[in-house]
Amino acid sequence: MGTTPRPLVGVKPSNSLLLLAFLLTFVLVGSRGESNAMDNVATERMAEESHRQDSANLLIFIMLLTLTILTIWLFKHRRFRFLHETGLAMIYGLLVGVILRFGVHVPQSMSDLVLSCAVNASPATLLVTFDPEVFFNILLPPIIFHAGYSLKRRHFFRNIGSILAYAFMGTVISCFVIGLIMYGFVSFMKVVGQLAGDFYFTDCLFFGAIVSATDPVTVLAIFNELKVDVDLYALLFGESVLNDAVAIVLSSSIVAYQPAGDNSHSFEAMAMLKSFGIFLGVFSGSFALGVATGVMTALVTKFTKLRDFPLLETALFFLMSWSTFLLAEACGFTGVVAVLFCGITQAHYTYNNLSPESQDRTKQLFELLNFLAENFIFSYMGLTLFSFQSHVFNPMFIIGAFVAVFLGRAANIYPLSFLLNLGRKNKIRSNFQHVMMFAGLRGAMTFALSIRDTATYARQMMFSTTLLIVFFTVWICGGGTMPMLSFMSIPVGVDSDQENARRNTKHESAWPFRMWYNFDHNYLKPLLTHSGPPLTATLPACCGPLARCLTSPQAYENEGQLHDDDSDFILNDASVSSMFADVTVSTDASGSHTVNRKRSSTASTGGGPWDEGLDHELAQAENEVAIRGTRLVLPMDDPVEPPTTVTLPPPPSPPRSDPRRHRL
Repeated sequence: MGTTPRPLVGVKPSNSLLLLAFLLTFVLVGSRGESNAMDNVATERMAEESHRQDSANLLIFIMLLTLTILTIWLFKHRRFRFLHETGLAMIYGLLVGVILRFGVHVPQSMSDLVLSCAVNASPATLLVTFDPEVFFNILLPPIIFHAGYSLKRRHFFRNIGSILAYAFMGTVISCFVIGLIMYGFVSFMKVVGQLAGDFYFTDCLFFGAIVSATDPVTVLAIFNELKVDVDLYALLFGESVLNDAVAIVLSSSIVAYQPAGDNSHSFEAMAMLKSFGIFLGVFSGSFALGVATGVMTALVTKFTKLRDFPLLETALFFLMSWSTFLLAEACGFTGVVAVLFCGITQAHYTYNNLSPESQDRTKQLFELLNFLAENFIFSYMGLTLFSFQSHVFNPMFIIGAFVAVFLGRAANIYPLSFLLNLGRKNKIRSNFQHVMMFAGLRGAMTFALSIRDTATYARQMMFSTTLLIVFFTVWICGGGTMPMLSFMSIPVGVDSDQENARRNTKHESAWPFRMWYNFDHNYLKPLLTHSGPPLTATLPACCGPLARCLTSPQAYENEGQLHDDDSDFILNDASVSSMFADVTVSTDASGSHTVNRKRSSTASTGGGPWDEGLDHELAQAENEVAIRGTRLVLPMDDPVEPPTTVTLPPPPSPPRSDPRRHRL
């Protein structure tokens, strides 16, 4: 006999089912809440550990930079020039990378939290890596902007034709020479079974583009410290600045090469023409965007009273300059090209509108950012040799890369120099060409382009080989620059006689520069700055109201002075020693002084008032430091008639002079 279960007293069967469902729901919700709480706790712990790890990573680099700065001071104090500061930063990065790779072990949970651009990271190694976009959006802009902002435009524009030839034609020649040589090596590696993945001709061209970019900052530091010949400096530095921009646009065009059909790596004329069109479009758009931003900043600083608030003026200048890079990248152009020409435009126009405090602040600010960013990148290069977990070192590919880089640089320098010398009065001598061949250092731009994409086997092999190329050129070529200059008999330091001879050939400037100067001096400078002749004097009479509206009161005050604070280049302590002037102070028997200033025969025999204005403007910075070339002449024998004399009043008590002539 079975018994029937009795329902709960006072509860209907339907109500009991509802109560049971409520209890089950409460249990499930409670367990889910506990699970979410545990997940939140775990997430918070992971975020805290990630924050601590990121802080430790940045601390490591700050310590590296601090150690580098102290060692640089020691080297400068001891006048030790064999190893440059960038090479020193790479050595410290290598040492720290070895320690972190083989001497520090961390738990699995902590190593998984490192922000890494590498793949297949080892769980037992502490990796100090950063997103490659950090290099492009944060570290590269101040480096490239400083290169344009500190450009010595006087010598740059006097050699503009040769610089453009090296930068554009030379970079393209180097890219294709390196690409063809590497394709031959890669094909041979496939035959002998030394290639473990796909490697196409477009990959070889991409490798040729990224290793054709030379490092302008390293070249600037070495040559500026040694004070090499100004023409050699202008050719090498100008080419290295512009070919960075050409290399990045060229590499982007190669990546954009997409022929029709299933095989995306076959040759097709239309696809190649499309890539060439992309190259021209991206470069032109980036150039226009950078110049437009610089012009806009110049207009804002001219027609506002921001100069009364130097802090706000400097902040606006900084933000407008940096935003140029980001704006170009957001619009699909190349930020490197945009920020480079923005820097040149800012230095040529906006700098003249800034207050003296802002002029000093902007120079020092970007010089500091450039120094820190450059050494940060080179330190990270050394550290990446051990922290990157997907290196592909192939001895045959590495040997082929060094051979290709050498031949590509030679194909850039020597044939173009021969062709350029056919039309140059001031020839590019053979020893200059050898130094340009030797000093084509690879650096920050090459590294940044190679680390941006390491997803495939080919790109990983490129990145590993690029690191070795940068190490070799910085350590060997950079460290051997001074012995190379001595071996090639390249003049270093300030040679007054040689500079005076060079000043006699100042009318040999490139004709495009003189045409540009005429337009710039009469129209653009008065429009964008307070210097130059007023627009009311240069524009037609029918444009009188517009000219009066666009001419500032300061322009009328400066009329006739032909003063341009930025006519040559931005003055700083490092560049003062590279300016040249020759002033002779003579004392006669009565104690009066005469100041003799030498003039070139070219200037005295022709050229017209416009050429005189050009020469006067280009020599403004030289006259400001003319006292460095002062010589005291005490006459005794036959007096020498100077070309130009300026009589000064005698001093209160003139000293007695030896009856012999001396020149101090």
